[in-house]
Amino acid sequence: MTNTSTSSARLCWENNNNFNAVEQKTAEISVPVAVTVFPGEIYRAPRSWTERSYPKLTYFHEVNKGGHFAAWEQPQLYAEELRAAFRPLREQL
Repeated sequence: MTNTSTSSARLCWENNNNFNAVEQKTAEISVPVAVTVFPGEIYRAPRSWTERSYPKLTYFHEVNKGGHFAAWEQPQLYAEELRAAFRPLREQL
């Protein structure tokens, strides 16, 4: 363990599980945004909310495996999603 559980728990407590886009200031994000929704995640953002919240959304995909620690649980799937998310950006270069 990396002794970070306390700071992680505090972050959740301070945010009170608030996923309000206005308070999170997602509209101010000026870089391209990619979202993959994993079925075991704590919060699974619907596409409609994601599109309204992130004006620079370039990639959205829902997968059938994985959870909150998707990179650890499903490394192959996570890597595939990461590549797919960046593919449109590479094509623009």
